[in-house]
Formats: sequence, C-alpha cells, structure tokens
Amino acid sequence: MSLVVYNTLSREKEPFVPLQPEHVRLYVCGPTVYDYVHIGNARPVVAFDVLYRLLKRRYPRVTYVRNITDIDDKIMTRAAENGETIDALTNRTAQAYQSDMGRLGALPPDVEPRATAYVGRMVALIERLINRGHAYAADGHVLFSVPSMPDYGRLSRKPRDELIAGARVEVAPYKKDPADFVLWKPSTEAQAGWPSPWGRGRPGWHIECSAMSAAHLGETFDIHAGGLDLIFPHHENEIAQSRSAFGHAIMAKYWMHNGFLNISGEKMSKSLGNFFTVHELLDQYPGEAIRLLLLSAHYRQPLDFTHEGLQAAKATLDRWYGHLRGKTVGDVSVPPTVEEALSDDLNTPQAIAAIHQLDDPAELRAGARAIGLLQHDPEAWFRWAPAGTSGPSDAEIEAAIAARQAARKAKDFKESDRIRDALKAQGVLLEDGPKGTSWKRG
Repeated sequence: MSLVVYNTLSREKEPFVPLQPEHVRLYVCGPTVYDYVHIGNARPVVAFDVLYRLLKRRYPRVTYVRNITDIDDKIMTRAAENGETIDALTNRTAQAYQSDMGRLGALPPDVEPRATAYVGRMVALIERLINRGHAYAADGHVLFSVPSMPDYGRLSRKPRDELIAGARVEVAPYKKDPADFVLWKPSTEAQAGWPSPWGRGRPGWHIECSAMSAAHLGETFDIHAGGLDLIFPHHENEIAQSRSAFGHAIMAKYWMHNGFLNISGEKMSKSLGNFFTVHELLDQYPGEAIRLLLLSAHYRQPLDFTHEGLQAAKATLDRWYGHLRGKTVGDVSVPPTVEEALSDDLNTPQAIAAIHQLDDPAELRAGARAIGLLQHDPEAWFRWAPAGTSGPSDAEIEAAIAARQAARKAKDFKESDRIRDALKAQGVLLEDGPKGTSWKRG
C-alpha cells in the first residue's frame, strides 16, 4: 500500500516518493532548551515519531534529524536569571527534554545536532548568501533580502503586507526592505557571541535549521516537519535561505505540520493557569496515556487536551494491556487495517479504531506498537502509580496476596475478603483468574 501525505506546500495530499528510493531523509524542528517543554511541544515529537516508525518499516534507510536550539535570547535571559552558565542551563534542560520524550515512547532521532556546534557552518552559509546577492551586511547585522527571492511566501501564501506585519522582526533603519530578516546580529561582551566577518555576534534563529539540515541531510531532502506555528516565519525563511544559497527549486519536497493543542477548549497560557509541562504531567499519568491522547486526533487537526481525556486514554490502555496479561505473545506484522490507516496521511484516529477491533493478542500488540504503544510488560504497566502516591510496596502487596491465598485455602473467607478490601482501600485492585491472582494499582 502506498503512503500518502498532506504537503503544506501544495495544500494537497500527495503520494510519498522519496528523492532517493533507498534513503528517506526527515527533519523535524526541535526545542529551544531553557526550561521544561510544554505539552504542545510534545505533539510534533509524537506525531512525527509515528511517521518515523512508518518510514522505517517501508524503506531500508531513514535518517531522522531533530535539532536542539541551544543559543537564543530567551536562553541568555533565563541563564542570567538563574545565575548559571548558558552551557549548564542548556545541558540540563536538553537532558530533561530527551528523558521526557523517551517516556512518551518517542524513538530518539538518528542525529540530534545542537546549534552551537554549527555556528561555523552558519557563517559560511551567510557568506554564500551575500556572495549570491541574497543578503547584505549593515550596522553589524546581516539580513536576508526578501525582494531578491521572487516567490518568497510560497509556503505560507501570505500577501506582502502580512509578511511584513507578521515577520516578528525588528524595525530598524539599516533594513533595505521591511520584510528583510536577520541572519546574524551583534553581541555585547555580556552576551554569547562568536567571531565572524561582521564582528562578534550570534546567528538568527532561522539560519540554524538551514545549516543543520544541510549538514546532515543535504541541500535538498524529503520531509521537513514541525508545528503549524512554524510555517511563518520560520519555515518560510528556512526555504528562502536554503534555496537562495544552494540554487535549488526546493529545500524539502514535502512539508508537514501538526495542528495546535488547546487545554480544555482554551489556548494554553500561564496566565490562565492551564500551562502544563510534559515533565509535570509524567508525574501524574503514564507516558503512554499522554501519547495515546496526543494521537487521538488527526495530527493536522486541533487537539483538545484534558485530564478527562488522559483518564480515558489510561482506561483504554488498561484494557489493551489486560488483553495481553498472562499471555505469551509472538511477533507478527502490523495488521493491514492499522497500516492502511497510517498510510493515509498518518490517520491515527482510524488506526486506533482499527486496534480496538483486534482480538488476537499478537495482532493487538503489533498494531499498537506501530503507533508506539504497548511497549511495556503488562505487569509493569499495572504497577505504575503517580508520583508521591502512598500505599503498599510491591513486596507488601505480594505478601498480602499470599496471605489471602492461604486464608482461602483454609476456607477463611472472612479474612480473605478483609485482605482484598484492605488492599482496595489502598488503591490496589485484585483480579482472580484461572492462573491465580493478579493485581493493579487503581
């Protein structure tokens, strides 16, 4: 079955045909690491992790690059507020990000470049743009000349007045055109900076991804993905830089973007008190429950993220893991109904509906694992508890079950019921079956 993806560039679904038949190259914009990432940042990671898994099943070689932005004005501000070095801040928050994404079941990318290691490549790319007439130096800055690219705006399809109004760039006298954007800016002695032909400074945000993608995937590659909010100006400016520097008709053949995430029907905002980091949510819910909720809506559609939705997702996973519990499950191929759904522009809601119809434990596990679920041992799943939960330890529960079994053997059913009820009061549910008694934390 062929893979079809929605290409933001054409605004249409298109058959996926890689530039090289044996090697698919994928780039996804990663985080700016100055704090724990919020749940909205996790949506592209999870959505395009499903894509990565699908591509790996179809093609002999896939190179997945997801960058880390470790130099940014927000980073410098936060490091100063914390009284720590930029390196200390970014190392700590990057490690937290990697850990949290792993707990959501996301595979690590093949390459995870950090922007600070590619400043030399950024400088070279900027010099190339100047030499080709697409950029100019002014007052310690270097800016991309938007009028030098006749079809600038093709991805976002915004008229020129919106391109200018929404560019989020500084109004400055040294700019030749209001839409021109910064490639390089000067740094004070108190700010992070690198030597360059234009003086000590630091790169603009957009040039980072152009340099890192070219370094690991080439001047053109197959898929560039990220959140809907990155279409403009970030991805539009990446295209401008890369196409103008290398002289190609495309930067990436396919552009894929995930939709926005709302919290209980409202935009996530610290002022509204509905701002959640992945790190704190992982203290309250298993990573797979968060992942299932993130996949419950099609990646291009808005997603309403609620605690009720998380509870329902965990209940679904409880049922699926319960179906695997106590069974020897072999490895089988992904069921066709699941694979067909994912082949239609990553239709995860349809894939989840197909998984619900699978009765065979091996097929259930294979179908769920295609979207990164049912990765745990069922017994380990049922023993998970939220952080800070008080209650008996695993060893105490097993001892109580053994005492209950002894009571039942002695026909002391009053004691047996007392032990069961005592465990239930502590959040531990017992399930008697033909192979004995199993338990889970409620």
